[in-house]
Amino acid sequence: MNIYVVGETGIALEKILPVMAELRTALSEDAIRKQIRRQMADGYEMLAVVDAGQAVAVCGFVTKEKLAWGKHIYIDDLVTVADAQSKGAGHLLLDTVIKLAKERGCASVHLDSGVQRFAAHRFYLRHNFDITSHHFALNL
Repeated sequence: MNIYVVGETGIALEKILPVMAELRTALSEDAIRKQIRRQMADGYEMLAVVDAGQAVAVCGFVTKEKLAWGKHIYIDDLVTVADAQSKGAGHLLLDTVIKLAKERGCASVHLDSGVQRFAAHRFYLRHNFDITSHHFALNL
């Protein structure tokens, strides 16, 4: 397994769309592509794990600063295709993002995870993440 930056100099965005579609099931691959491009223009970065020529895991994140957290990386998207889970791809992505956060002088790494994603919660807890808040949303 190798890790690549998604974009101009790494793995092509087109190669990761089927992986991202496993997480963002309400969106078409075309909608995902367009949204990722908009977000990349605002600092969104992506990494992908490739195994045997296929993207098997993807992580999208931003480096930001907030009063509450200081400088941090926020993981927006983290997904491993079903048949590659528990084989180290997610671990490789998370370790790489944590290393980037340290290199960038960040104080922390944050993410939200749907309340129904119990396996993901176990994964994050095994990687020393703490549950520190409830996330509230108001759809308009």
